[in-house]
Amino acid sequence: MALPIGLSASNEMKPKDIWQPRYICSMDVDIATNLEQVRNRIAESARHAGRTPEEVSLLAVSKTHAPEVIREAVAAGQTDFAESKLQEARLKIPELPSRLKWHFIGHLQSNKARQVLSLFQTIHSVDSIDLVKHLSRISAEEGLHPRVCLQVNVAGEASKFGFAPAALLQNLDQILGLDRLQIEGLMTVPPLAPKAEDSRRYFIQLRELRDEIARRTGIRLPHLSMGMSHDYPVAVEEGATMVRIGTAIFGERRKTAEKKSTDYTD
Repeated sequence: MALPIGLSASNEMKPKDIWQPRYICSMDVDIATNLEQVRNRIAESARHAGRTPEEVSLLAVSKTHAPEVIREAVAAGQTDFAESKLQEARLKIPELPSRLKWHFIGHLQSNKARQVLSLFQTIHSVDSIDLVKHLSRISAEEGLHPRVCLQVNVAGEASKFGFAPAALLQNLDQILGLDRLQIEGLMTVPPLAPKAEDSRRYFIQLRELRDEIARRTGIRLPHLSMGMSHDYPVAVEEGATMVRIGTAIFGERRKTAEKKSTDYTD
């Protein structure tokens, strides 16, 4: 059996060392109906903003959900999925259809970058110039040209990773000069707020930053990855091209004390 990139025969995990995920079994959740409702709201918000629904990709955040649950979403026509934990993803992804597209949305540690590149088509959480350079180097070694989004901490929250907008602009020449990476766009996670409308100003700031990059470089990044279950209609109105939806599709997760702000999931 071929080993994933970054795992050699000498350090192959023994059965007793293999991490076992604790999947959540959501009861009485109609995933197909939920997907239809989310798609309808995306379409409604897009049209309200003078956009077409086809401009927006729906990423189903499948973290903590078992492969059989994900297959229900696949049966309902969903093909783009997002995960935030490498340990969990590398066990689930091989069990699911190869035609699915996988997006990594969690905080990416540099020592896990090689394996993440081998599993995911798009990485949404590239949050520093050091990580950009590290991914570029590994991509060159592996012969890859991965799609990435640059994560921006538009609110300046100390608890979150991401480029400060000014720092991103200062590092543009370095980033765009690394030809191994396909810079697809920008990603952000606004501060958690009780009302969806509270997120609007942060979505506007991300869109305006994308527009400023276009003015400075002549390159218009195609994607804005923003919006989750509680605020995605607002994100779509403000230009989101990818929304990351978990709870509205798969149901509520059990609340855990250990959930951290570096986990950019829904």
